Amino acid sequence: MTDPTLTRDVYLGGRFTIAQPRDGYRAATDPLLLAAAVPARAGQSVLELGCGAGTALIALASRVAGLSLSGIERQAFYADLARRNMVDNRLEAQIETGDLRAIPAALRVPFDHVLANPPYYRATGPAARDAGRDAALREETPLSEWVDCALRRLKTGGYLTLIHLAERLPELLIAIGDRAACKVRPIAARQQRAAGRIVLQARKGSRAAFVMQAPLVMHEGAAHIADGDDFTARARAILRDGAALDWD
Repeated sequence: MTDPTLTRDVYLGGRFTIAQPRDGYRAATDPLLLAAAVPARAGQSVLELGCGAGTALIALASRVAGLSLSGIERQAFYADLARRNMVDNRLEAQIETGDLRAIPAALRVPFDHVLANPPYYRATGPAARDAGRDAALREETPLSEWVDCALRRLKTGGYLTLIHLAERLPELLIAIGDRAACKVRPIAARQQRAAGRIVLQARKGSRAAFVMQAPLVMHEGAAHIADGDDFTARARAILRDGAALDWD
């Protein structure tokens, strides 16, 4: 690592490392939770929309071997980082630089799984100082278009897995409509707190009933008291040991 604008960070207890900008968008828990929620099996194909530096794809590959990995990222700098991180972690992946509204021909094939962590915040308010961070966090492409693109890229019976703000769940369900059956796992910071995020799983073509599952609680105790790791055992298993997020 010779570029002072980048850091190399360790994830899942040392299972993989990621080069990412020191001052731009940096991966935290969201890509790890997203990867943990994908019910992939060896031999299946996976596409990530907006793959950034590749954290979620690499986290998924560290848990499930033998996947065919693809990603699309509109910011060329992050797409290049994703390619570099794949090589550094001894993985093969097809990373395309492009916009999900105009999917490159190479990715216009059916996938077993599509995953996404769309920007959380609407295109209002002041921009972040770093352009890459701003593009990662502030919505430009409507959320409905993320959903539509994902479902178009899925095989019938394939799974869309997506992480987003809990307050935007109604929009997601409207965008999916009757094209897929949904399960939702709320994510709460602590017991007795409202969920701030959700992980959504949608199976294309299924007519199963909607399921709202019990929340994943991230931290022990009613409030943050001191610095240190206060993750619950379940959250720690996902974030440190690479365990799957159970959908049953």
